Amino acid sequence: MRVALVHYWLVGMAGGERVLEALCRMYPQADIFTHVLDKAAISPNIARHHIETTFIHRLPGSKKHYQRYLPLMPLALEQLDLTGYDLVISSESGPAKGVITRADSLHVCYCHTPMRYIWDSWPGYMASVGPLTRLGMRLLLPGLRRWDLLSSFRVDHFVANSHFVARRIRKHWQREAAVVHPPVNIAAFTARQQTGGDFYLCLGRLTHYKRVDLAVKACSRLNRPLVVVGEGESLRALRAEAAPCVRFVGRQDDATVADLLTRSRALLFPAEEDFGIVPLEAAASGVPVLAYGRGGATETVLDGITGLFFAQQHVEAMEAAIVEFERRERDFDPQALRRHAENFSEERFRQEFARQVALARTAQSRPAAQYAP
Repeated sequence: MRVALVHYWLVGMAGGERVLEALCRMYPQADIFTHVLDKAAISPNIARHHIETTFIHRLPGSKKHYQRYLPLMPLALEQLDLTGYDLVISSESGPAKGVITRADSLHVCYCHTPMRYIWDSWPGYMASVGPLTRLGMRLLLPGLRRWDLLSSFRVDHFVANSHFVARRIRKHWQREAAVVHPPVNIAAFTARQQTGGDFYLCLGRLTHYKRVDLAVKACSRLNRPLVVVGEGESLRALRAEAAPCVRFVGRQDDATVADLLTRSRALLFPAEEDFGIVPLEAAASGVPVLAYGRGGATETVLDGITGLFFAQQHVEAMEAAIVEFERRERDFDPQALRRHAENFSEERFRQEFARQVALARTAQSRPAAQYAP
């Protein structure tokens, strides 16, 4: 059985790429297809595979400004030749599922999220970009939405990374999806032995929807030490509103992130995420999470056990959560947090995803008459 893995772009190692790594270990002989490749920015486990790119990779500045070529990505996907593959697994967050496969091949889509910036999160995206981009996107959005919906019917079986995303798939694409939570590399993190730490921590891409501004403003107003890990277009604005107690350290390697987690007091997680692997990495380190109580965090954080929720994406709500956490800090047992994270191991992911592929293959082999009501 020849296997193709289709990933939207390979320019760094975020949560989607960690899932792709697990799929690479499941299918070690698989070929990878992607729009843009920066081999220096991906893990050796992914880089050792045969990787083919679309024509987007050859366009000027594609490694840094790949999202500007979003309108061309549907065309680029449809030009990929996947006729030699029996199983195609698309990893969807940007455009990836729109590939065209053989009638008898199986296409399973592992969906991190339908593209936020063309569906329900488009107002926030529009507010974060310049006037020319806004104008261009307003013209392009209707066509992109039509293509995104129609291409969803090229998928034989959807697997969502959370129940939150499964609901978004049902809403936007009118398709049902099984749920298999992403894997966490538990072994890469060491649970500390006792509560407490030197600083609060916020890490991830510094983009508008991550709402890192809430953590920066709350810690600035409360004069609490905060370390911000990551890079992105919001960095300059965040620096401008940060007090001296907030330190920006840029992108860090995995070992440094694991060390920062272990030494932190708590992880601040103010985004409405589709799933969010970072809260589970914090739990694996024995570190509580203060999270916005919507989206995927409700499936990874146990309120009062592995962290606390705040109900509104307001600075005052985050401040109140920090104050409440400091009052209850000793209630959070690092070993209980570690045990919770172990429920999201890679072994569990591989077993559950393999089961979904097997179920999809069985459904595909049934005679057409069996699908009739």
